[in-house]
Amino acid sequence: MPTFANPGQLNEYHYPLTNLLEARSRLGESPLWDADQRLLYWVDIFNHRVHQFNRLSGHDRFFDVGDVVGPIALAGVDRLIIAQRDRVAFLDTQTGQLTPLLTVEADKPNNRFNDGKCDPQGRFWFGSISEDLNQANLYRYDPNGSLHLMETGLTISNGLGWSPDGTTFYLTDSKVQQIYAYDFNAETGSIQNRRVLIDVSHEHPEPDGMAIDTDGYIWSAMWNGWCVIRFDPDGKEVMRVVLPVQRPTSCTFGGDQLTDLYITTASVGLSQQEIRKGFCAGDLFCVQTDSVGLPSYQFGRSV
Repeated sequence: MPTFANPGQLNEYHYPLTNLLEARSRLGESPLWDADQRLLYWVDIFNHRVHQFNRLSGHDRFFDVGDVVGPIALAGVDRLIIAQRDRVAFLDTQTGQLTPLLTVEADKPNNRFNDGKCDPQGRFWFGSISEDLNQANLYRYDPNGSLHLMETGLTISNGLGWSPDGTTFYLTDSKVQQIYAYDFNAETGSIQNRRVLIDVSHEHPEPDGMAIDTDGYIWSAMWNGWCVIRFDPDGKEVMRVVLPVQRPTSCTFGGDQLTDLYITTASVGLSQQEIRKGFCAGDLFCVQTDSVGLPSYQFGRSV
């Protein structure tokens, strides 16, 4: 199966890199581009904040949602759908008001929701992370209010996405350092035939959040890897985008042409020595690429 390139033969690429925001977040995650309003949303999980960043003005504001927050997705004008420790809710991005929708995994105190996004048909996918091995799950929440258990036996359900032709679904389990591919049925929202597409378990970094470009390449943020790795649709590493921080967490394409790669990072768990080495840990970055990303999909809206 495809893996990392040989460490002695890395195809490193130094794209133009901008430190957009000296956020020093604990656990920045879930970057989300709103093309209509030209805003970037992202979260700081352990500080309970959903951020709204205006690239043009450089202004960043946040909403304190009262508990850990992970997955977010667009859900209409001035509204997001979010998943927290054990619930899904709407967030009004004008007032900060939360509207609870449902409770999930309330019987699992060692779990919380970690990463997710909407599929092209407007369904919200979100997965949990567990302190207990193989006790995390992946769910799909449909606009009609129905909830579906899509995968079990995970430990750190993480980066997910869909191929440009809509036939393949990707899901990361960071604990085992693997990215899976599934056959995806766009009409029914079902997944099947799981196989390991990318296995990086022979190296230290863990694959975290991901973005996918229009050529079907997977861009995976590497926790403890100081980089984002671009894999081709067959799972072969083709490039490492070098970063000045140890713990990139996720990425998404944005900007007017969807060529800007926005990258969230974390400072949580780093020693003082590690923070000195990567002093901008937790900041928000942007890399100018020569690839075009897939857009962010919206809850309740099919493309």
